[in-house]
Amino acid sequence: MGLEALQHLLEHVRPSVLFYIGHIPVTTTVVNTWIVMIILFLLAFFISRRLNTIPRGIQGLLEMVVDFFNDLLEDNMGKEGYKYLPLVGTLFIFILFLNLSWFIPEMKPPTTDLSTTAGFAVVTIILVQLIGIKKKGLGGYIKHFFQPTPALFVLNVIEELVKPVSLSLRLFANMFGEKTVVGALALMFPLLLPLPVMVLGVIMGLIQALVFSLLTVVYISAFVHGH
Repeated sequence: MGLEALQHLLEHVRPSVLFYIGHIPVTTTVVNTWIVMIILFLLAFFISRRLNTIPRGIQGLLEMVVDFFNDLLEDNMGKEGYKYLPLVGTLFIFILFLNLSWFIPEMKPPTTDLSTTAGFAVVTIILVQLIGIKKKGLGGYIKHFFQPTPALFVLNVIEELVKPVSLSLRLFANMFGEKTVVGALALMFPLLLPLPVMVLGVIMGLIQALVFSLLTVVYISAFVHGH
């Protein structure tokens, strides 16, 4: 692959500025995220208008997703786990659609931009801290960092600070790498883009959305039930 082709590939993967609002640049990441949100809104609107007592089609698929996360939360946090289903379920569906948006022609998946994954990670960890404060009270929340022994206070604080970094880099690196590999194969074999690679892209997008959601469950459970 020549340098010119490699440069073209990186330009196709990296976010680019589409226009400015005053002095504020609006990138493909922002626009594409809004496109995905509109798609999700429209899907939710039409699906909610055709709900059946006996689920079938996409309603049945969505109820399977709900049941999966509901069971997962209940296994980790007991009956009160259902309270966190909207948060975990929304993260999974939103990230999944962002990951799979690369199937839309000329679409740059927002999750190949570190600013998107960092935003998800920071907001998620802040929500986890707020859940911890609500569950334990401010005193109990602070005491949590001294468990199981006060000597681990510094390490526990560092662990919380590292969590958003780990979450964001894991999602970004996997999605950026996947998109880059698929793009490279498309340049080398423009007429024979392997179908298995595209299938692998779907699986990878699903796995990364699931991993992010599962880690969120683990982080919440640490405050609800402790280390």
